[in-house]
Amino acid sequence: MKKLTVFILLVFMVFTITACNKDDDGRIQIDFLNFSSNGGQEETLAAMIEAFETENPDIKVNVETLGYDDYFTQLAIRVAGNQAPDVYELNIENFKAYADKGALSEIDTTKIDVSQVHETTLEAFQIGSKQYGLPTKFSNVVLIYNKDLFDEAGIDYPTNDWTWDEELEAAQAIRALGDGIFGVSRPIQTHEFYKTVVQNGGSMMNVDQTEFTLNSVENIEALGMMIDRINETNVTPNAEQLGGMGDWDLFLSGRLGMIVTGIWAFSTFADEADFDWDIVVEPGIKTKATHFFSDAVVVSSKSKQQEAGAKFAAFLSGSEEAALLRADANWDLPVALTDEVVDTYKSITPPLNKQAVFDSLDYLVTPPSLERFNEIADDLKSYLDRAIAKELTAKEALDQAQAFISSKYE
Repeated sequence: MKKLTVFILLVFMVFTITACNKDDDGRIQIDFLNFSSNGGQEETLAAMIEAFETENPDIKVNVETLGYDDYFTQLAIRVAGNQAPDVYELNIENFKAYADKGALSEIDTTKIDVSQVHETTLEAFQIGSKQYGLPTKFSNVVLIYNKDLFDEAGIDYPTNDWTWDEELEAAQAIRALGDGIFGVSRPIQTHEFYKTVVQNGGSMMNVDQTEFTLNSVENIEALGMMIDRINETNVTPNAEQLGGMGDWDLFLSGRLGMIVTGIWAFSTFADEADFDWDIVVEPGIKTKATHFFSDAVVVSSKSKQQEAGAKFAAFLSGSEEAALLRADANWDLPVALTDEVVDTYKSITPPLNKQAVFDSLDYLVTPPSLERFNEIADDLKSYLDRAIAKELTAKEALDQAQAFISSKYE
């Protein structure tokens, strides 16, 4: 009798757990937490989920969207409390930290279709040879320029072959148009620094990523060039000249000739700019290099619906249907780059020269893959800020950053 009672209890528990993971229609339920649809792409994500549920009528996706500023704080709390959603979004900067703490389930790519996914993006979310995330979109950075200001200054438009020298020459010509008009803007912070030093033959760390190399000759030279744009030639506005404006706002006001920023700006600029603008591959110094940003969907290692979660992740990542919805919405670059997706993406203008986005893929570089990268980025930025403020020279700033960051993180 006791054995029979135990057996009945076990059956009841299994039934209860299974029932709790299904809705009234008997569909498996998975919870999905994301940040990237917040502020304009909620309808696009809803259309993707509707398409997935139509294709998989036995699965119901419950979506929760948080703003980026709160997202990773909330996610860390939930993961630590064993309350992680079944599937959630991670950016490339935070991916390794969650993988290292065992929060992510390995995704068996032999059971799903990832044949259309751009290889670089797929590899970015691997640990060793194992896949722990499936990319959904990626983006790079290009030079966006105001054609009207170039015409007014009587200078030729940028080309993909430009270096910082040509950029500076054009920026000075545009700056000469008036006190409130500026030539070029690129932020001076860690994400811009790691890419720019690569353009000059430098790097933040050695090849094995075991030691920081922040104060190399190449890095000091590159930082000096960045700062000179503000403090010497003043083709880039300083904080006082911006007066609380962001560089996007300055560009949209028609008072900035060029801006180095991500392709995620396209939809905003297309909607709000009242002048002609286009893009080219970002200028290099000694060589070309541009950012690689990517977001992925991951499956929680604690999820009871890992198979359904992986199927949903694969749909967002590798299906042409989801990719076309993303391309139509001008929502970064889909990772499933079929011919139809590429053609659709290029057809959404402005910018007219969408080919520059694909040309830039030859020059992608990633930040160091470090669990505490966000902390390192904040620490380095504090030294970069002091160099901009002329409290330290570029060499002094990087010498001090090297000493502090090496002692704290190595």
